[in-house]
Amino acid sequence: MNLFADFEARIKNALETLDIVKENRSELNFGRIVVEAPRDASHGDAATNAAMVLAKPLGLQPRVLADLLGEKLKQDADVAEVSVAGPGFLNIRLSVGYWQRLLAVMMAEGVDFGRSNLGSGQKVNVEYVSANPTGPMHVGHCRGAVVGDALANLLGFAGYDVTKEYYINDAGSQIDVLARSVFIRYREALGESVGAIPAGLYPGDYLKPVGEALARDYGVKLHTMPEEEWMAIVKERAIDAMMAMIREDLAALNVHHDLFFSERQLHADGGAAIRTAINDLTFKGHVYRGALPPPKGQVPEDWEDREQTLFRSTEVGDDIDRPLIKSDGSYTYFAADVAYFKNKFDRGFSQMIYVLGADHGGYVKRLEAVARAVSEGASKLTVLLCQLVKLYRDGEPVKMSKRSGDFVTLRDVVDEVGRDPVRFMMLYRKNSEPLDFDFAKVTEQSKDNPVFYVQYAHARCMSIFRQAEEAFAGVTADLAAMKDAVSEIGDPAELQLIAKLAEYPRIVEAAAQSMEPHRIAFYLYDLASSFHAHWNKGKDQPELRFVNDKNRQLTLARLGLVHAVASVLKSGLAITGTDAPEEMR
Repeated sequence: MNLFADFEARIKNALETLDIVKENRSELNFGRIVVEAPRDASHGDAATNAAMVLAKPLGLQPRVLADLLGEKLKQDADVAEVSVAGPGFLNIRLSVGYWQRLLAVMMAEGVDFGRSNLGSGQKVNVEYVSANPTGPMHVGHCRGAVVGDALANLLGFAGYDVTKEYYINDAGSQIDVLARSVFIRYREALGESVGAIPAGLYPGDYLKPVGEALARDYGVKLHTMPEEEWMAIVKERAIDAMMAMIREDLAALNVHHDLFFSERQLHADGGAAIRTAINDLTFKGHVYRGALPPPKGQVPEDWEDREQTLFRSTEVGDDIDRPLIKSDGSYTYFAADVAYFKNKFDRGFSQMIYVLGADHGGYVKRLEAVARAVSEGASKLTVLLCQLVKLYRDGEPVKMSKRSGDFVTLRDVVDEVGRDPVRFMMLYRKNSEPLDFDFAKVTEQSKDNPVFYVQYAHARCMSIFRQAEEAFAGVTADLAAMKDAVSEIGDPAELQLIAKLAEYPRIVEAAAQSMEPHRIAFYLYDLASSFHAHWNKGKDQPELRFVNDKNRQLTLARLGLVHAVASVLKSGLAITGTDAPEEMR
């Protein structure tokens, strides 16, 4: 149950009963009406701009319309008070009975409170991580992995049919480099002295086990083969080994994709999928033969000073037209991007979301152009860019990883501080903002550590249930009795906590619509703060304690409130991909 959606409907119904609205209904746009929590809680429980957005077409002053609407709303039994503020905002204070019934709904829905049908089952593809299978993932991949995974969880909770996808870039020149790097480790495993790894190859120790496995399975046989023969074998083994390592690293971060899509599928059968995609664009008038002027600044690899097959991408929002087929007849890397998008579109996705690193900012316009051309506007494409993560330990920059050779791996970070601190803190900044990650701060047990503070709130809820069991055996198992006791709830501090819980459905929908999963992390911290503050009041005011060993009915009611807090915390933590612990030491 969404309080704000509920009162938006009530406000619109009240407006429909006003004579002046009836007479001018065709001139009015109710879609601009917003109901939200006031910035200052002392002003009320809900506020609306209805009078502000409708007054002008009705020829009234906003405060006049606000007064008319306010009189209608006062007739609602769930409205305790209505006041007009400023130029015409309406502030509404709800009755205690409404909060009590809403709490009963929260208890009944449990972890499903806040779940939405906003997406109406719309098929959405969220592609994230998609690191080249050439080595372990670094901490930059970590942020994209968490943002993409949490966004997919959020969209699923908001009613979308979500597929979590990983695109394996296993068809480019970097795979040749990987194979040659592994072949050196294979020779090393055979006992050959290989010296320093040549420049341009991958130097990390993570390739040694792959070379050793090849030596065990093939002995010296690969060494006697022509390059084209051993290259095919080594490529396959190297890609499999790297993807196994990447899957293991992702699992340690609680990231699990529904589909791993291999770029080699697009290049199979002579690039049939790519050829089909180009033919489709050609049929739609988006392909031509021509030459591109040299770009300003650094010249990209696919630029040629001669005629080639080009995508007329400037007509669908791009800065420049893009090569699809080189003069030698081979496909460009961009052509595979076109084919991949078409593959997704053909699979029925109406929304495609790409979560990329900030260094891929130049890809945004070209991908959006592809989406417009291939789907003819039928599919929406969104690119989320994740800014850099800087690692610190007690304020000092963290040194590079020996295992990787030149960067800090995702697994280094997870192994040191744990999965939950990594995931939650990666969401505690908007993805478009740089993030400083301090190993010391994310493991300290204080209010300044958001993940600890939120998880401790859930653990404290569980502790309250255990205390209640000591006072009244079996009391925590009787959810029906808790719901029946909600009339005992009425203290202003309790109502404020219910009001904070009531924000959750609106937060979920707003976060899903804006594709900003960090809003869930922010909300959880605010809810935890409200809950801890209320718990602390009980230390000084025994009458506010959740467990009153002399009043079972009041304890039942307050346990219902704790149940609702725990359920929303658990629900939100699940979206972020972190655990809701029963206890913390």
